[in-house]
Amino acid sequence: MVTFFIALALLIGGYLIYSRVSEKVFAIDDRKTPAIANPDGVDIAPLPKWKAFLIELLNIAGTGPIFGAISGALFGPIVFLWIVFGCILGGAVHDYFSGMISSRNNGDSIVKLAGKYSGKVVEIIMRIFSIVLLILVTAVFVVSPSTLLESLTSGNVKAWIWMIIILGYYFLSTIVPIDKVIGKIYPVFGIILIAMAFAVIIGVMAQPSEYPMIELIGNLRDFSESNGGLPWWPFMMTTVACGAVSGFHATQSPMVAKVIKSEKDGRQIFYGAMVAEGIIALIWAAAAMAFFKVDGSEGWELLNSIGGNSTTVMEICKGLLGPVGTVLAIIGVVICPITSGDTALRSCRLIVGEVFKLDQKKIVNRIILTLPLFACVVGISIWNFLDPNNFNILWRWFAWSNQVLAAIALWVATGYLYLSAKNKWLSLFTAIPAQFMSAVVITYILAEPQFALGRFIPYSTAVIIGGSLSLLFGAFYIFKLLTKKDKPIEDK
Repeated sequence: MVTFFIALALLIGGYLIYSRVSEKVFAIDDRKTPAIANPDGVDIAPLPKWKAFLIELLNIAGTGPIFGAISGALFGPIVFLWIVFGCILGGAVHDYFSGMISSRNNGDSIVKLAGKYSGKVVEIIMRIFSIVLLILVTAVFVVSPSTLLESLTSGNVKAWIWMIIILGYYFLSTIVPIDKVIGKIYPVFGIILIAMAFAVIIGVMAQPSEYPMIELIGNLRDFSESNGGLPWWPFMMTTVACGAVSGFHATQSPMVAKVIKSEKDGRQIFYGAMVAEGIIALIWAAAAMAFFKVDGSEGWELLNSIGGNSTTVMEICKGLLGPVGTVLAIIGVVICPITSGDTALRSCRLIVGEVFKLDQKKIVNRIILTLPLFACVVGISIWNFLDPNNFNILWRWFAWSNQVLAAIALWVATGYLYLSAKNKWLSLFTAIPAQFMSAVVITYILAEPQFALGRFIPYSTAVIIGGSLSLLFGAFYIFKLLTKKDKPIEDK
């Protein structure tokens, strides 16, 4: 329990201290935000700070910090280190700069920002990964709640019926103004997500003899590797994305950047929401280790066999909290993924709309942009639904694509700081986590043993090559910044 409280204190301290450092590096001022300067009544509209915070939290969270953290528990207490330091130094910085740079550019997507601060090639790569990732996110969060709802209704309402209902909601929420649906219901669901996490950790603490928390001291080793699983590097960093570092957030922060009233609110909304998500991930990782007794015993084998999914969440909540926990789990694993899916599709519509330069104030244009994206989501959802094994394939590639996006977003922030800040050395603030995430994604594709090159390359070789290639990529990116002639000048 000591490890958990130290990790919790570090996350809170990271917000209180490092968020202010991030704010100083970014250099906020009193300029008007898009919501004040250019509201359109659809995607750009001012919202209260507390509401923007809860929308941002639910946008970036969903079931990510629950499922990912539970799966991350298989690596043992070492996962606490990744959640804490990944969140403070990487994820929260990533989210803050993604949102604030977007606010400085009238709410432009991370894709458009990539083109402005990193060049056309990076913009094209970013656009491809963003659209693919957002479609995958939407599809992933159709099947899982549909399947659970079928079981909760004892099979009386089939999963395909629930899929149609959820897909219909996705389409509707994507085309209506942000303050009509998302602005009204997301704050409520955000509060439920927080309450669910705190109820779970209280349930663990109330039964210390039955569910003892595993401490980091004496257990600083990779539990997963010792039990025949994947080693922590780089697989823990892709398993636990939401709650530490997640590229999906770079597509969501610009959406919320369109509704903040002041740049001063950005620290609490963007950095603060990410730290809140880190706390949620910390709670679920600790709860999973305690509940399944992840110490190399039979409990580890059970968690390893079922992984982080709705079934696991139900088991933990029901075991810790009884009937109340069951209700919370049902709400969490049904509502939270749906609230990630609809904002993913909305972000995708905005990114595609930038390509065709369509006026998205008109509902006809929003429908035109949404329909082909919606068709892709439907097709992948059906493919996923027909064979449950397809979900594992989908999730692995989603996890990797997600962290590729995170690395690129951090390099975009580095480009912004280098080209805009008075002190060019400030660009190291985002360049270091960008370099780290580059090493993660390059090593992953070389070492993954089932779907990538790990089938042919020894793990140690993959690690060496991955680290070397990431350093070369970082050096090349810095070189391109140094030789960039058309330096963008911000509007004052």
